[in-house]
Amino acid sequence: MKTFTQFFIEIDQTSGNNEKIEALVQYFTITTKKDMVWAIALFSNKRPGRTISTSLLRQWASEKADLPLWLFEETYHIVGDLAETISLVLPEPKQSSDRSLSDWITHITSLKNASLEEKKAFVLHAWDSLSKNECFLFNKLSTDGFRMGVSSRLVIKALSKYTGLEENMITHRLMGNWNPETTKFEDLVLKSQLGESLSKPYPFYLAYALEKEVNELGDTDQWIAEWKWDGIRGQIIKRKNQLHLWSRGEELITEKFPEFSHLLSHDSTDFVIDGELVGFKNGNILSFNLLQTRIGRKNISKKILESCPVIMIAYDLLELNGMDMRPLSLLERRESLSILISNPVFNQIIVLSKSINFRSWENLEEMRLQSREQQAEGLMLKKKSSIYETGRKKGNWWKWKVDPLTIDAVMIYAQRGHGRRANLYTDFTFAIWNETGDLLPITKAYSGLSDLEFQEISTWVKKNTIERFGPVSKVTPILVFEIAFEGITFSNRHKSGMALRFPRIKRWRKDKTPLMADHLQTLHEMAKKI
Repeated sequence: MKTFTQFFIEIDQTSGNNEKIEALVQYFTITTKKDMVWAIALFSNKRPGRTISTSLLRQWASEKADLPLWLFEETYHIVGDLAETISLVLPEPKQSSDRSLSDWITHITSLKNASLEEKKAFVLHAWDSLSKNECFLFNKLSTDGFRMGVSSRLVIKALSKYTGLEENMITHRLMGNWNPETTKFEDLVLKSQLGESLSKPYPFYLAYALEKEVNELGDTDQWIAEWKWDGIRGQIIKRKNQLHLWSRGEELITEKFPEFSHLLSHDSTDFVIDGELVGFKNGNILSFNLLQTRIGRKNISKKILESCPVIMIAYDLLELNGMDMRPLSLLERRESLSILISNPVFNQIIVLSKSINFRSWENLEEMRLQSREQQAEGLMLKKKSSIYETGRKKGNWWKWKVDPLTIDAVMIYAQRGHGRRANLYTDFTFAIWNETGDLLPITKAYSGLSDLEFQEISTWVKKNTIERFGPVSKVTPILVFEIAFEGITFSNRHKSGMALRFPRIKRWRKDKTPLMADHLQTLHEMAKKI
């Protein structure tokens, strides 16, 4: 744990990617293989699940620090991070510990079925054995709140430098459903995997948002345009009569979508298809919120299958009968994909993402503006000659989304942020006018403003708080903000009956008064047009 903590501090104080890669390589060099596996898992979002509730940790920490619980809670609201608050208020440890990172995590995960007394005894022992920084990390691991300024891409680069293996090879091996508790470093990274695990997906090719005028892309004949659908990006893999479905977030979601299981029994062709899972019923694409219910349910009932049937809109063909298709051009891959899914076995459960015919970039711009009428987010632009690359690349693939929808809303609640923004109010609740002339909460948002604006608003909130509810301040409804969002869905979970998709603050409308904010009827009219 000491080694990992020192590494964490070094990373936390480093902003450059090259320095982070060197720190990773150094850590891999001096730590144990078992700790390496857990470190890779932590960076890959394979964290140990929460086994101790945060309410218990707050209670035990206040007792240990001899602080009234209310004072601990006030301190927590100011610091903004529970793990850090606990590490700051606890007395100095009475002893030290040489236990490794993997030992601590193993013990934390073993507490799942432990009694309350056993959990408390273990936590108090840990707090008595760890330094402030070690305690901070222990608390993060215990609450499933571990985050670190290291992307999986940097880990792959560091592992490549450490092992001498190609980055693409390591990327492929780290994808999939491996368990850090039972997986050895040699098996995960070093072991040759010719004929890799049948379930493993390929790394996804991701596009950047178009950052130039579209006509600067050159001759339109070199490009394919297709709709950018709002669903779950995934790969469906059929190899040797096994079927697996992976999301872009590296989650195995096969059981959530039993519609595809019939592909096993009718055809011997093996394939890996990259596409978008969308809810589809009566010829229409369903809302993303409805699709999400399929992911959140443990058991997929007949009712859910009927209310939100799913298809895959196929973008690309990555593998065909064991052949890696990625080095071929997009045109070649699409031709093979079209032939493949024309087989009746696919029965409209996988359909081709059709290319859009357009005469000029101006003509395509007109079509892009019709995206929401197609239930799409915008367009994808792909060069016909492009190979299927790994990760996010510029040049051959671009996403060209429509401009967001916007409304003007009044801030009614404010809450402090976390981390470096713990002393600022950065999380806000916004409202619009309803038919009775009252302000109705419509959404929360916390991004889109500069640090200077957050500071100005925080000073204002302190002077204009009407009432406090723990960390939340109810404020005088004066400030108006323009809120941008991608879509609207009807939802019984919200008082307004509507939910905004991807809301964020576009700008502070200092030129508007509260009475100039939008009305609920405006949202209803927007929803009808989408």
